[in-house]
Amino acid sequence: MATVFHALGAPSALSPPNSLHSNTSLLLHPSRSLSFFERKGRFFIVRSDVTGANHAFTPRSRSHHLITNAVATKADTSSPSTTSKPGHELLLFEALREGLEEEMDRDPRVCVMGEDVGHYGGSYKVTKGLATKYGDLRVLDTPIAENSFTGMGIGAAMTGLRPIVEGMNMGFLLLAFNQISNNCGMLHYTSGGQFKIPIVIRGPGGVGRQLGAEHSQRLESYFQSIPGIQMVACSTPYNAKGLMKAAIRSENPVILFEHVLLYNLKERIPDEEYICSLEEAEMVRPGEHVTILTYSRMRYHVMQAAKTLVNKGYDPEVIDIRSLKPFDLHTIGNSVKKTHRVLIVEECMRTGGIGASLTAAITENFHDYLDAPIVCLSSQDVPTPYAGTLEDWTVVQPAQIVTAVEQLCQ
Repeated sequence: MATVFHALGAPSALSPPNSLHSNTSLLLHPSRSLSFFERKGRFFIVRSDVTGANHAFTPRSRSHHLITNAVATKADTSSPSTTSKPGHELLLFEALREGLEEEMDRDPRVCVMGEDVGHYGGSYKVTKGLATKYGDLRVLDTPIAENSFTGMGIGAAMTGLRPIVEGMNMGFLLLAFNQISNNCGMLHYTSGGQFKIPIVIRGPGGVGRQLGAEHSQRLESYFQSIPGIQMVACSTPYNAKGLMKAAIRSENPVILFEHVLLYNLKERIPDEEYICSLEEAEMVRPGEHVTILTYSRMRYHVMQAAKTLVNKGYDPEVIDIRSLKPFDLHTIGNSVKKTHRVLIVEECMRTGGIGASLTAAITENFHDYLDAPIVCLSSQDVPTPYAGTLEDWTVVQPAQIVTAVEQLCQ
């Protein structure tokens, strides 16, 4: 019987999330088929004030000596975006624009639609200059009617175009939830394969700087249950461009989550063309003691905590899962088999969030490799306050990550 440990600050106990199969049955052209054993059964949610949770796990007979000379970051062989290589520096929103522009040059079927995406250039300037270059028909300003222009984009995809629909804020896309769920995700299936829906839905989300509850939404958990939709979250200029290009070329509907606080991140990216896989996680920092799974803005909170953890003698392995649906269980599983401990850090809400689904997937597939309960650090189940100090209290901070790792590795 699996045991799940949610730590640090849930206002109420959770109900057990449903069993999750990470493979998306309606997706076209899956890049990899995964074969894992499944362990069926119930599992419990244990509050952080309960002691003795580790009793359900049998530690392995291996050395737990901490690495005292570990460094904060190790050589990253998985990402070619380093300052030692030739390339050019871009901010994250510029990397998104460059990827979009390259695809519009490559394929005349690619078009953009949304509020203020035209000559204004978008709220965060991702589409700046594209209307002048490609004209008003390929970069279409729409009325303030998310359900209408999202439905129009889905119809355009059905007829052979490859539209990118921008939500000025991810929270506004709740107005188009019917179009995204009943049309975008299901039409390929309900039409018997007669229609493909190669559409990208993207926009800013997450907790910003005192944007208030309605503009601080994290909708990953809302969309993850829709069959037939892929979801990815960018966290660096390099993977923002690569995921944008891959999403546009995909035959499946893809939702690309961007974080409002990451648009001004700068990184050197290659001059040559590249794309990132929509179904693969990124190994940010190899380690031995604990697997930390995260994505989007929390990647940087985790890496900040990792510096403290290394100074304390711990060696965490950090993985940016990037693909929120389906999960890259190959990369995640190999890490779990190595470290035998898992910490999930997300900005999504605690109840029914990505962390809950990820916990269920790991428990089903890799339960026998765990030496400690899975710990999940999530945002509080409260509307995001406007006050800055209260806003910080609702999301996971680096100090909480350090404490959670210390408890896991005891």
